[in-house]
Amino acid sequence: MTIKLIAIDIDGTLLNEKSALNPATIQAVQAARDAGIKVVFCTGRPLTGVQDYLNELGLAGDDQYVITFNGALAQTINGRVLVRHTLNYDQYRKLESLSETLNTHFHVETEAHIYTANKNISPYTIGEAYLVKMPIRYRAVDEMPVDITLSKAMFIDDPDIISAAVAKLPDNIQHEFYFVRSEPYFLEAMNNAASKGNAITGLAKDLGLTMDEVMALGDQGNDLSMIKAAGWGVAMGNAIDEVKAAAQAITLTNKEDGVAAAINKYALK
Repeated sequence: MTIKLIAIDIDGTLLNEKSALNPATIQAVQAARDAGIKVVFCTGRPLTGVQDYLNELGLAGDDQYVITFNGALAQTINGRVLVRHTLNYDQYRKLESLSETLNTHFHVETEAHIYTANKNISPYTIGEAYLVKMPIRYRAVDEMPVDITLSKAMFIDDPDIISAAVAKLPDNIQHEFYFVRSEPYFLEAMNNAASKGNAITGLAKDLGLTMDEVMALGDQGNDLSMIKAAGWGVAMGNAIDEVKAAAQAITLTNKEDGVAAAINKYALK
């Protein structure tokens, strides 16, 4: 098995419990890069939310790649978009109405802003804005521009409320959108063609690689599709049970340099 592309989730995987890069992780990623292996962030965040980490790792240019918004966008680190699977205004109205039925807070994200129609803005929305470095815009539903292009929608609330919402999703809605629970307090809705698995499969094909040459590392439900798609799926030690069950291997936790351990063992050997 020769690994030529490593797809890495960010939160709970690449980053430690303090949302920082451990020295061992930096060293392993840079060693993989220097060996000619493509290291691709696969994240629910936008590009703005990962740029500092890319800079710290020395990943840059139009020949390095990042998958953002859980697979809605695949782009070069310079920002050139290769794949775009987005939502339109009518889909926004449908999902926003659903959030009222499910009694959850709700916001949507473009490549530059977070929009919410909730006057009492959720603290989870504020936390997301801080995390991904995007400003929040309050807009009533009828104030949203009809030509808006959205990367993803997010139902955001306390974990027990989100669990109840997941159980109540109508069948027709589940077939129209790709839903993934990226965190206990996030339920994300995207274009049906969007997923980390689809995005990394398409990118590998564009680069002339087979999926047997791809290793993927992740910990949450939004990582499950790429863990299954990759020839070598690696679950973090802190991963949910579904990810561990789908993976070919389990590494250490994100607190214990699990990404570095996996890169050194399976990619750099």
